[in-house]
Amino acid sequence: MEPDLNVLYVTSEWPTEDNPHWVPFLTQEVEYLQKKNIVVDVYHFRGKKHPFRYLYSWMDFHIRYDFQRYDLIHAIFGQSGLVALPAPIPLVITLHGSDLQGWIGNNGEFTLAGKLLQRLSRFVARHAQEVIVVSPHLAKFLPRGVKYHVIPGGINLELFKPIPMAEARIRLNLPPNRRLVLFPADPKNPIKRYPLAEAACSYLESEVELEIIPLINIPHHKVPEYMNACDLMLLTSRHEGSPTVVKEALACNTPIVSVDVGDVKKWISQVEGCMLCMDDEVETISAAIKQVLDRQQRVNGRKVVAPLSLENTIERIISVYTAAVK
Repeated sequence: MEPDLNVLYVTSEWPTEDNPHWVPFLTQEVEYLQKKNIVVDVYHFRGKKHPFRYLYSWMDFHIRYDFQRYDLIHAIFGQSGLVALPAPIPLVITLHGSDLQGWIGNNGEFTLAGKLLQRLSRFVARHAQEVIVVSPHLAKFLPRGVKYHVIPGGINLELFKPIPMAEARIRLNLPPNRRLVLFPADPKNPIKRYPLAEAACSYLESEVELEIIPLINIPHHKVPEYMNACDLMLLTSRHEGSPTVVKEALACNTPIVSVDVGDVKKWISQVEGCMLCMDDEVETISAAIKQVLDRQQRVNGRKVVAPLSLENTIERIISVYTAAVK
């Protein structure tokens, strides 16, 4: 059977042997596209914020491929779209957050490289046939007049599902009786503001003993166990697009405490037992944590994120592909 479309995927975030835990949703997306009779070839590279790496990747990309074999290029993240320009066939770009909002340095301020990335991502958006953003609030960073589709990242509902907390803790060898707070990122990432999460938990030390469990180099298939093992998940990011980890936690019925960032409010405001902090003061966050802990219940988040199944998301992406090649 002939494929419906031939797509050339371009990304700087593809998981490799050196970085097996890098942006796992990309491999899931490609797998589901292939199930829908879409042929996908992947060109991946590591820019590492180095101009010469991007220049080499740009030359390699344009020399390596016979673009007549493909119907379109799909670039993931703004920096990946640079490699595809000038696009000899229709270009679809998906923008996720930092590419439009910028990078944060260790001092908590936006870096010059991040500001440059913002400009470059806007440039790519102007030259793409179709633009996807993962959250409505990202649209305000697009150039005026650029049309866009809002498609949040899909959730693997077969993988992310509720399991008993006691069972998850046994699997992970975590203490059975301690209150555990999941921090869904590497503490070294300044955008995620781990010191703020740590301070909020420490603020409660006279009332409850908390242990923070950070997600560092955890295989994607193990993440649901951590979500089910913890009493809640805490998000303190400086900025986000549409954090997939929030929807994955809701699919596990894990309570969430979060600052008002990205599109988190849209999802957790629908779920009783989750708490949205309207400022990023330590006292505000710690009070929200205490309220969730006192409730001592899982939430009913799975019902809210059910429409974000990977199957539904892929169907929407394919509809964008169809519009791009018309």
